[in-house]
Amino acid sequence: MKVNRIDLNLLVYLDALLRERNVTQAANQLNLSQPAMSNGLRRLRELFNDPLLVRTSEGMTPTERALELEPVVREVLSKIDQAVQPRGEFEAGTAQRVFRIMASDYAESTLFPSVLGKLRTLAPGLTLDIMTPSDVSFLDVERGKVDMVINRFDSMPQSFHQIHLWDDSFTCVLSPENPVLNDFTLENYLQANHVWVSKTGMGVGVGVDPSDVQRLGWVDAALNRLGKKRQIRVFTRHYQAAMTLAEQNDLIVTLPTRAAQLKLNNPRVVLREPPLEIPPLELKMAWSPLLQHNPANKWLRKLIVDTARELNGQQPTL
Repeated sequence: MKVNRIDLNLLVYLDALLRERNVTQAANQLNLSQPAMSNGLRRLRELFNDPLLVRTSEGMTPTERALELEPVVREVLSKIDQAVQPRGEFEAGTAQRVFRIMASDYAESTLFPSVLGKLRTLAPGLTLDIMTPSDVSFLDVERGKVDMVINRFDSMPQSFHQIHLWDDSFTCVLSPENPVLNDFTLENYLQANHVWVSKTGMGVGVGVDPSDVQRLGWVDAALNRLGKKRQIRVFTRHYQAAMTLAEQNDLIVTLPTRAAQLKLNNPRVVLREPPLEIPPLELKMAWSPLLQHNPANKWLRKLIVDTARELNGQQPTL
C-alpha cells in the first residue's frame, strides 16, 4: 500500500467512527451526511481489507484490526493537526468561545473565583461551562469534548496529560455550640456525628456504601489505618451544603482547608485542626492529548496553573 494512494480524509472518518462507534454520530461530528459516512466506511474496509466495525447487540463494535489502528490513526492526525496549526498566539483579548471544564465542587469554589477574575480582564469574550464529575466520563475527555478536568484522581488513562495544581490539608468545621469542642480529642471526634463530603471518580454517580472504607476517601482511610471508624450521618457531594450542615450543633465536617477557609468569617461555625493526621488532598488538571497543542487550550491551561500557583504562594510561570 503506497501512501500517495491513501485519501487522508479516510483517516479522519476512521477516527470519528472509532470514537463514536456509530455511523450517524460520526457523520454529525464531521458535518457529513449519513450516506457519505457510510461510503467512507466502505472505502476504509476496502483499504484495510477488514470490516473494522461490526454490528452487534451492543452497537457497532470495532474489530481487532480497528483497535490496533485506533491509537496509530489518532497520533497521525494529532501530528498533522499540530503541523498545520497557525504559528500565531491565541488572541485572548478578542476571542469569543466557550471552554467546557469538568471541575469538582471543591475546585469550583476555591480556584475558579480567581480564574474568573482574571478572565474578565484578560479575555472578556470567553465563557466557561463548568461541569460536574457526574456529567463527564473519561471517554468524553479523551475525545476532546471536554477541554480539561480539574479534580483529585485515584487513576486516569495514561494517555492523558496532567499537571499538579496544589496540595491541601484538612480542617474540621463545626458549630461553636458543639459540645465536642470542650475536649476535641480523637476519642470524642469518633463519638460525634459526621458529614461526609466527596465525589468518587467520574461518570454517573452511584450511592455510597458506608462499609466500603477504601472508597470513602482521605479521612476514613486515615482513620482505618488507625483501626478507627467515624459515625457518618450525612453523605453529600457538595462542599457548600456540607459547610452549611456544620452550623448544626451536633455535626462535624472534615474537609480540605481551602474550602473550610471560605467560612472563616461565618460566626455560626469554627475551624479546628483534625485530631488525627490526614494525608493531603492533591488537586490536578488533566486534558486529552488531542488538545495538547491547541493554542486556546494552552493559553487557558497556563492561566489556571499560574492562578493556582499564586494562590499557593508560588511564583507564576514565565
